[in-house]
Amino acid sequence: MIDRVYVGKAAVDAASDRGWLLGHFKPLGDVRHSDDVESKWGVHPPGDRRAEWATGEKRTALLVLISGRFRVELPSRSVLLAEQGDYLVWGPGVDHSWYAEEESVVFTVRWPSVPGYAVPQKER
Repeated sequence: MIDRVYVGKAAVDAASDRGWLLGHFKPLGDVRHSDDVESKWGVHPPGDRRAEWATGEKRTALLVLISGRFRVELPSRSVLLAEQGDYLVWGPGVDHSWYAEEESVVFTVRWPSVPGYAVPQKER
């Protein structure tokens, strides 16, 4: 890192932190650390789903489909993202879950970056 610039590859960098590229969970002093925003490069095999619903949401989120078919479940409806560039935005107070109908790549931006929403990882 030189002059607070970081150059990376989303697929490589995402593998080290559950897909997240920037946010509160990056080390202090790292240009990718932010309490204001977080972003994720999500690569999901077919049938992959969020282990549990995100509830008590305090953030706004933008989810953009890069490839595949990706379903986002909201309390009031189910939204299918099926064409590259399809996107969905939801705000604070909207609980959610998701399901990859096909192998999917999605890019997510959430703000602010708030600790406490990670689903515990399953033991392997």
